[in-house]
Amino acid sequence: MGHADVFRALGDATRLRILKLISGARNSVCVCELVDALALPQYLVSKHLAVLRHAGLVEDERLGTWIGYQLPAGGSPFHQAILALVRTAVTGVQFDRDRVRLEARVALRQDGRCVIGYNDPQVPVMLANAEQAEGLSGKRKP
Repeated sequence: MGHADVFRALGDATRLRILKLISGARNSVCVCELVDALALPQYLVSKHLAVLRHAGLVEDERLGTWIGYQLPAGGSPFHQAILALVRTAVTGVQFDRDRVRLEARVALRQDGRCVIGYNDPQVPVMLANAEQAEGLSGKRKP
């Protein structure tokens, strides 16, 4: 995987949103949490995660029955620079909304682990409340 793979991976808005979320997380992020935070179908999130993994921008780990994603440990100076740029320079309302929704979704963990699958009926109301509390409801553009 070369530099072009990294730039191709970052050339998609959804993958950039996913990478921004993972880069700001304290721990690995479960696919279920990403699905709910991004309000996208599981198959689409998984497809984008595979592209990011192939480009060396994320790595996965099995967490019981779940799969978690995190930034790779170490990495080349090129990858470190790209990830630092994503963490600090990628901004906008959509990224703020994603972050708020992910933080609210992660708050549902038990003992630090995801225990609720994606599209659980209790999640949409909780995520909408989190958006509203942050003053982000109704704003959909990055």
